[in-house]
Amino acid sequence: MKTFEQLQQKLSSIPATTAWYLADLGEAKGKQELFTKQSPQKLKVLKEHALIESAVSSNRIEGIEINESRIATVIFGQSLLQDRDEEEIRGYRDALKLIHDKSNKLPLTEKTIKEIHYLTRAKVGDAGEYKERESNIIEKYPDGRQRIRFQTVSVADTANYLSKTIELWHQSLKEHWVHPLIALAAFNLDFLCIHPFRDGNGRVSRLLLLLQCYQLGYEVGRYISIERLIEQNKERYYETLYLSSQSWHEGKADIWPFTNYLLYILKLAYQEFEKRINQTSSPKGSKRSLVESTIESYSDNFTLVELERACPGVSRDMIRTVLKSLRKAGKIECLGLGPNATWQKRG
Repeated sequence: MKTFEQLQQKLSSIPATTAWYLADLGEAKGKQELFTKQSPQKLKVLKEHALIESAVSSNRIEGIEINESRIATVIFGQSLLQDRDEEEIRGYRDALKLIHDKSNKLPLTEKTIKEIHYLTRAKVGDAGEYKERESNIIEKYPDGRQRIRFQTVSVADTANYLSKTIELWHQSLKEHWVHPLIALAAFNLDFLCIHPFRDGNGRVSRLLLLLQCYQLGYEVGRYISIERLIEQNKERYYETLYLSSQSWHEGKADIWPFTNYLLYILKLAYQEFEKRINQTSSPKGSKRSLVESTIESYSDNFTLVELERACPGVSRDMIRTVLKSLRKAGKIECLGLGPNATWQKRG
């Protein structure tokens, strides 16, 4: 709400970096239709992989992890789940499916936000219900000390603040206060500062980001996991959120660090999408090509463990097979032994 109230005053200018990101994303959006019509089979492979990565990464950011061997079963299977973490990851999958299938028919309302939270919290406890106790963002130090990193909106004001934020989101799009992607970042920042739920706010914010992107015509999240890119740039995520949340309650926040971060993530996603659509082979060799394209995306050394994390659903045996093939071809070399050994690209 507070960020939108700032935007409502109409910006006189935007930072050059923001303008460059918006220009790049406009160009990427223009190419999007061409890519999505090119090869339905390739897109199917990318969609399945992105679904796995998104459900796993978004939960892992919040410390929720499951055994690598269980990922495909939890995401795509119907079997009984073993623990609460598996329940929440499957719940995130259900929320993703809702957004992917019905984005154009899913209005951004309090009801929708509560439904998304209900799914991500596996439909139990206080799922779909606003917080009933104050829940500030606490920073904990190794020596046991802790401090309030950010004081969220009070329980008494939560419903009103969120309702007003939703109203201002729709009004900003209708009246063209700013570029829609700046409004998207403003909504995300306001949502995280309001912190409407006891738990799961980060996951819901990332799902809302996807929903709003789709409704604005930016479809890249269907094929490249936005959540995985955020996880890979997690330190910058928290740093920019901290910077942009300062003086938020007073309506004097600097929105640009967090805005530029989200635009940067979207740009990364489109760059990876273009690269992968040109590399990914037919479904028959989809797992092999996904491992190969992931290796290609690394700018530095990597390990087998890192590859497994980046390619959930691909077995260790398949990854080893690809590594062996690439080493034989002289494209990579191993600098040690075991799953934590470092691999290095050559040439």
